[in-house]
Amino acid sequence: MALHYKIIPVTPFQQNCSLIWCSKTMQAAVVDPGGDVARIQAAIAAEGVTLSKILLTHGHLDHVGGSADLAKAAGVKIIGPQREDAFWIDALGEQCRMFGFPPVPLFQPDQWLEEGETVSVGEEVLEVIYTPGHTPGHIVFYSRSAQLALVGDVLFAGSIGRTDFPRGNHQQLIDSIRLKLWPLGRDVEFIPGHGPMSTLGEEIDSNPFVAGRAG
Repeated sequence: MALHYKIIPVTPFQQNCSLIWCSKTMQAAVVDPGGDVARIQAAIAAEGVTLSKILLTHGHLDHVGGSADLAKAAGVKIIGPQREDAFWIDALGEQCRMFGFPPVPLFQPDQWLEEGETVSVGEEVLEVIYTPGHTPGHIVFYSRSAQLALVGDVLFAGSIGRTDFPRGNHQQLIDSIRLKLWPLGRDVEFIPGHGPMSTLGEEIDSNPFVAGRAG
């Protein structure tokens, strides 16, 4: 497998920030750098990879709080999520106060992403899947070659994302999981925003919130 990954838990919420890289080029991306930037930088150095971009699944603080500092330090662009999450990113200051986090630098993504677009990491290609529900602009990054999905807070091992935040929508979330993720295939592994990894097949079989096929 040419796509490698390392999970770096960050923030008091233990959010799964992911370092992913192409083993052929050693070009890397960080997905959802929520905080603890020094820890993320140490992981990049330990793997000997070159950070080329930051990718965001959605705009919640524990997923984006370290984005501005990491982007500035590495001289890279921030890409994603889908533009409907702009209001969350614009409200970073308010999010910090709400959750008792120290202030973080504000930023705007250099590029919003839409369903069907792709993002390259070295020679590896990530497909962008639009998955609203937890937030209105949430996206998932999917590597077809590695059979790996980075799903943010859409789906967890045995659970699903919250929908009680502003502009969350429970039915949208269920539809995103069943109509967008299940068709990727049972063997696809996923890295959730929190907690252990799982496979889509395991969740189809046993997740109490979304078990069973679409329809």
